[in-house]
Amino acid sequence: MGLIRSFKLPFLRRRISAVAGGDSSAELSFPHHFRCPISLDLMKDPVTLPTGITYDRTSIETWLDAGNRTCPVTKQPLFILAGNADHLIPNHTLRRMIQEWCVAHRSLGIERIPTPKTPITALQVAETLSEISAACRRGDSHLCSQLAAKLKKWAAESERNRRCISSNGAARVLAAAYRDSSSEQILSAIAGILPLDEEARRQLASPESLSSIVSAMGSANLCARLHAVMVVREIAAANTEESVMIARTNGLPEALLKLIKEPISPQATKVALVATYYLAAADEITASRFAALGMVPLLLEMLVETERRLCEKVLAALDSILGTKAGREMAAGNDLAVPVIVKKMLRVSDAATELAVSGLWKLCRENGSNGLSGGEKCLKEAVQVGAFQKLLLMLQVGCSESTKEKVTELLKMMNGFRGQMECIESVDFRGLKRPF
Repeated sequence: MGLIRSFKLPFLRRRISAVAGGDSSAELSFPHHFRCPISLDLMKDPVTLPTGITYDRTSIETWLDAGNRTCPVTKQPLFILAGNADHLIPNHTLRRMIQEWCVAHRSLGIERIPTPKTPITALQVAETLSEISAACRRGDSHLCSQLAAKLKKWAAESERNRRCISSNGAARVLAAAYRDSSSEQILSAIAGILPLDEEARRQLASPESLSSIVSAMGSANLCARLHAVMVVREIAAANTEESVMIARTNGLPEALLKLIKEPISPQATKVALVATYYLAAADEITASRFAALGMVPLLLEMLVETERRLCEKVLAALDSILGTKAGREMAAGNDLAVPVIVKKMLRVSDAATELAVSGLWKLCRENGSNGLSGGEKCLKEAVQVGAFQKLLLMLQVGCSESTKEKVTELLKMMNGFRGQMECIESVDFRGLKRPF
């Protein structure tokens, strides 16, 4: 033990007074052999490789999942498959020593590391999935729900468990079970092992499953509503035939609008916005339906004071709906549209700026191409709130080729309106008629 060195750990560092009662202080350190060679942090679940070197389980699994097949310390070759934990031997002796050390320093604010649960195996997952399939064939929906809850609990215990469940085809089995039973527990388990494979998405896009998912989005159970919209986003994001099928599901646009208008959680709002974007981009009929339901003024209101992390998603959903005539007409008749879109240029992120330019381009180009008064109104408002100066700046600082083309076209359209009105600050919305 005399050879053991001590290394200072940032998140365990504590200032402790000297026992003698003086003003001097010392920094708490921990033994070298408690440290993971990869993360340099105190190990919580030490496991030993065949090479004899011990690592924290999370660190070495991340190393192996990245495609590395050598021991990080000894550089010896490892004949281990990614996701296979059979060769990772738990070092129970070292783990107990670490726990004892934590308990001994409890007075200094050190919390005892909990005893890690044993990771599940592919065999356990396969047996559980087999039981779910058998229960579905018998029509035992109660047992299906119980087994799905078991999978969900395993997946929540660790990222390794989640990957093990997902890689053994759980999504396909659960998707088939949900089609037959419409259990919220099964839907929750599916949401916990995203992303889905093609077969699972195809089964969830069936009319029976989609009807159940839409019903779950209106459930009194808030978790069920979140999980349902997560599955909707997953299917829509695939950009396949299923995207159009799910987009035209009866009641889905209304359910998404309600989740955005009456938020149940920040995560649910973000997921609903992304789902709206994918569905509106995949199907023009659905995008027009969103516009008819009043999604455009709702999104414009959100843009006025939305947080930066949400702004990109709101702009993306708005831009996809502005791809339809109904969406553009709704925006052109809203006094917030042009000022709030221009406001977001060069203020949030590059992605938000490009989405704002795309939305403004669709508004001005559609309405202005036929010489309509609505087009002139949008162009004049854009110039008045400083869009011309921002667009010029974008050409100077650089942007993507597609955005550059839109910027150039907008500048040409706005050029004829320069000097005809006083430019105002785009962040000042006083005097505008708010739709709500």
